[in-house]
Amino acid sequence: MRLLISLLAAALAAAPACADQLTLDRIHADPALTGPGVRNLAVSPDGERVTFLRGRPDNQFQLDLWEYNMKDKTTHRLVDSKQLVPNENLSLEEKARRERARTASLSGILGYSWSPDGKRLLVPIAGDLYLVDVAHPDAARKVASGNVADPKISPKGRYVSFVRDQNLFVIDLTNGQERQLTTDGKGTVHNGEAEFVAQEEMDQRTGYYWAPDDSTIAYKRYDEAPVPVARRFEIFADRTDVIDQRYPAAGDKNVLVDLKIVNPATGAQKTVDLGPEKDIYLVRADWSADGRTLVFQRQSRDQKRLDLVAVDGNTLAERTLLTETSPTWVALGDDLRFLKKQNAFVWASERSGRKHLYLFDMNGKLLHPITRGEWGVDNVLAIDEAAGKIYIASNKDAVIDKQTYVLNLDGSNADKPVRITKQDGWHDDRFAANGKIFVDTFSDPNTPPQTSIRRADGSMVEWVEHNELNASHPYAKYMANHLPTEFGTIQAHDGQALYYSMIKPANFNPAKRYPVFLFVYGGPHSQQVTRGWGNLFKQYMAQQGFVVFTLDNRGSSRRERVFTDVIYGNLGAHEVEDQLTGVDWLAKQSFVDPKRVGVFGWSYGGFMTLRLLEAGSDKLAMGVSVAPVTDWALYDTHYTEQFVGATPQSNPKAYEQSGVLAHLDGLKSPLFLVHGMADDNVLFTNSTRLIDALVNRDVQFQLMTYPGAKHGISSRAGQRHVYGMIEAFFKKNLHPEQTQ
Repeated sequence: MRLLISLLAAALAAAPACADQLTLDRIHADPALTGPGVRNLAVSPDGERVTFLRGRPDNQFQLDLWEYNMKDKTTHRLVDSKQLVPNENLSLEEKARRERARTASLSGILGYSWSPDGKRLLVPIAGDLYLVDVAHPDAARKVASGNVADPKISPKGRYVSFVRDQNLFVIDLTNGQERQLTTDGKGTVHNGEAEFVAQEEMDQRTGYYWAPDDSTIAYKRYDEAPVPVARRFEIFADRTDVIDQRYPAAGDKNVLVDLKIVNPATGAQKTVDLGPEKDIYLVRADWSADGRTLVFQRQSRDQKRLDLVAVDGNTLAERTLLTETSPTWVALGDDLRFLKKQNAFVWASERSGRKHLYLFDMNGKLLHPITRGEWGVDNVLAIDEAAGKIYIASNKDAVIDKQTYVLNLDGSNADKPVRITKQDGWHDDRFAANGKIFVDTFSDPNTPPQTSIRRADGSMVEWVEHNELNASHPYAKYMANHLPTEFGTIQAHDGQALYYSMIKPANFNPAKRYPVFLFVYGGPHSQQVTRGWGNLFKQYMAQQGFVVFTLDNRGSSRRERVFTDVIYGNLGAHEVEDQLTGVDWLAKQSFVDPKRVGVFGWSYGGFMTLRLLEAGSDKLAMGVSVAPVTDWALYDTHYTEQFVGATPQSNPKAYEQSGVLAHLDGLKSPLFLVHGMADDNVLFTNSTRLIDALVNRDVQFQLMTYPGAKHGISSRAGQRHVYGMIEAFFKKNLHPEQTQ
């Protein structure tokens, strides 16, 4: 199957006759070539405003808070981050949180929350906390300071809550009084926070949960004393910091976790029984719609079991509502929704082999499936109980797309969801709480993200950010040289479909044979081949004369479990097999020079680059590996044990075979290795061990290390430099100028 994107013709017809060449300098400069993009979209509780964060014209990474007013149909800046805090001075804890959230390159306002009446906003910035009256936004009031984290307005609006210095606090907005709810947070003890692996691997951004009536807060208390201290060195240009970090590498002990309940008015505490087994993961906690029942998710250390447990908020009596099991791993999600008009909840499960939604009563009895079929659900977007509808995101119609669908809560059309987003491509949608309207952000390979307000049936209300590619758009003068993206599939060895994307070079001549820029990630939790606005570095490399090729191998996300489970127990093996299947397919194309195929990957993609060179140096002429995992025993517990299926102590052979070092004898092609020297995610030790092994084998390679850089090498100068180095290495080894 081949899906050829043909929308470019219309865009080219409207493009200026004299087009500029895309450059790396321009990609990394302001204003952003993608246009005035928006993020963190939300509909106010009263439905009168759509708010969002937007970069400044002179700095796309400095974010301000904006609004679109539904009544007067105007868009304007609501809160200027520079007026609140002219110069940010972030704590080490805040920097670490941003690394976990992948927002380290951003500054200004990174998040906000609405009061339930839609009249006030809570805005954190650089450790301080401001309360903003939307009628008078210039009079923002600082309500807390001192490294404030995870601030919230309580569901009924009486309190502001936050974490500071490892303890949980509330401010009673009726009298302005601040109350410290926990006092033992210090040293290795944390209250109201998510631990390292929960942030990094479980998408857990908070450690406390308000009851819907403001009466109670459930919070996580954890002690990281059992976690070994990893001593690492953060090497900067002018100093070296020695960091003692409690890092739970595969096979190590995790934190000891408790679940507590506290009354915000009195400070009275209760402790929830998490069960006899202490070596567990506390995944989530939620409250039922009436606020009487606390429900928590408990995952076993081997991740093959997930229990959903209900706790009476008064008596602490417990009952297990349901249990999910898997021979490989139980995938985590955030789709638990409690209904208000029915004593029931919506739950997502992969028990059928695909992710689908089910309705259970509060005793754990399955009432009926809400969705079913040979397709899967991405996530729940909204529930409109009055109308009996549930809105979901899915790739039902095309694996490479993301669309919004509506179904009946009663399950009557479980296998026939109705699609409400019309354009093929990628839709990221945010619904109002009542499900009546939503904000749609759409893009495709030739359309940068466009944001509009839609009714629940998908019909247009108004543009929030049209971002039209007209003459005034930052990308307008580059559009005439914009190259189309083609999509298609090839078969894996077991017959499953592998989706690819391909951009053919500028001035493409099918009679010529071109070098290939193979972009790889290949790891779980990620899909690279999508029909959305693309990576401009890929576009740039195609314009430099490369065939740019990306393939989602088995193990990639948004697919059925038979597709993802293949990687279990032997990381790298089937992923490499699939990528080399893609390389073999490329070699058969008349326009590809099979002797000039190079590969580039970052993080898991860096690991994949090394494994590909080890297994296929006869097919790959070179590789660039950035921040690679080389020894999975060095990576964290939750991620590694989930996919390797063991610990280094229980199955050392699995770790040896899943790593890089055991296969180095096969690495024959030129290698460029890159790593940030302060990386606290994939530790720099991964690269130093590889360097030592290569030196001992007398293998020549190119090396670039970035002083002070974390995993993403996220500074603007660092980004521009590293991508310039990647381009140079590809050109040096693959010589696109010699294509004939």
